[in-house]
Amino acid sequence: MLSDSASTTSTTAVPSSSASTTPPTPKPTRAQAEARAAVLASLNSAGHSYSSALQSRATDLHSNAAALDKQQAQLEQSSKALAKESAKLEREVDKAVKDLKGFGDVQNWAEMLERDFCVLEETMRLVEGEAEVERESGGSLWKGN
Repeated sequence: MLSDSASTTSTTAVPSSSASTTPPTPKPTRAQAEARAAVLASLNSAGHSYSSALQSRATDLHSNAAALDKQQAQLEQSSKALAKESAKLEREVDKAVKDLKGFGDVQNWAEMLERDFCVLEETMRLVEGEAEVERESGGSLWKGN
C-alpha cells in the first residue's frame, strides 16, 4: 500500500514562474468610457484656455520687445544729435566768452587812453600856465575851439 500512495499525484497545483501574477483587466463599460472622454475633453478645454492666454501674452511680449528695440535705436540717434548740438553750442559759448574777454580788453584800452588824455590835458594846462581847476566828476576839461 505504500507504493499506491507514492504513485498518486497531488491535486494541488503550483503555479509556474512564467505565468503572470496580475489579474486580467476588465473591459471598461460604456459609461466609464463616456466619463473618461468627458474628463479628457474638460482638461483639454482648460488647457487651451490657459495656453491661449499665455500665447497672447507671449505675442504681446514679442511685439513690445520689437517696439522697445525701435525706440532704443531712435533714442541712440537722438542722443547723437543732441551731442552734436551740445558741441555746437559749446563752441558758440567759447566764442562769446572770448569776445567778452576782447570787450574787456577794449574797455581796458579805452580807460588807458582816457588816462593818457588826462595826463596830456594836465601837461597842456601846465604848459599854458592855467590854474588847476577842481572837477567834481573827475572828467576831462577839454575845450572846444
